[in-house]
Amino acid sequence: MTGSVLIIGAGGLGCPAAFALAAAGVTRLGVVDDDRVDLTNLHRQFLHGVAEADAGELKAVSLARALARRFPAVVVTPHVQRFDSATAGGLVAGYDVVVDGSDNFATKFLANDAAVLAGKALVHGAAVGLGGQLLTVAAGGRPCYRCLFEEIPPAGVGPSCAEAGVLGPVPGVIGALQGAEAARLLRGQKPAFAGRLVQYDSLGMSIRAVRFNPNPTCAVCGAAPRIRALDAAEYPGIAAGCAPAI
Repeated sequence: MTGSVLIIGAGGLGCPAAFALAAAGVTRLGVVDDDRVDLTNLHRQFLHGVAEADAGELKAVSLARALARRFPAVVVTPHVQRFDSATAGGLVAGYDVVVDGSDNFATKFLANDAAVLAGKALVHGAAVGLGGQLLTVAAGGRPCYRCLFEEIPPAGVGPSCAEAGVLGPVPGVIGALQGAEAARLLRGQKPAFAGRLVQYDSLGMSIRAVRFNPNPTCAVCGAAPRIRALDAAEYPGIAAGCAPAI
């Protein structure tokens, strides 16, 4: 399959997304993550192995190596760096579709804004506790992630999975669906999650979709956007050193 995908985060969402994309025939992937494998990651980050020897390995490098063993035709470029306002524009520009597998609000807003400004489609995913969510931002937005969640919430609102924990299979479900959606976009097919927030509850084994419309006052894809370039001041969580992936 022609086209390329950038995966933000080589963790619980990034691993299944990468696997699904490779299995779908996508042969060029990039993964950006500056974190290292920890033993507490392994129950949900299956591409990093199961041995104590894997602890301390750079996640982006570990994912690239593991995926290459299973899918030799796939070229995976590890970007061992932080996805921040200084690097996001260049990283996103080099790929056709972006998959957001990050684990903090600041990075998610940055991924959305960088993709919208670059005219690239974005597949958002999140997983915490017993549930997760998905939405797709078409190239240029309208609607985008900011149309639904207008601003980065204050500290303490919406804990990450590092703070609240996550059931291991949940990010596997969400990440696999992100990969399938990104593959659809590369094939030129209609996205499944555009204009709606899909919420997954593993406890009740239920899925619901909340539809939403473009926000005419959206800061990045509205009629008079405030954000026309990436500015570090917009994403204070990243400046504080949030980890990029679950």
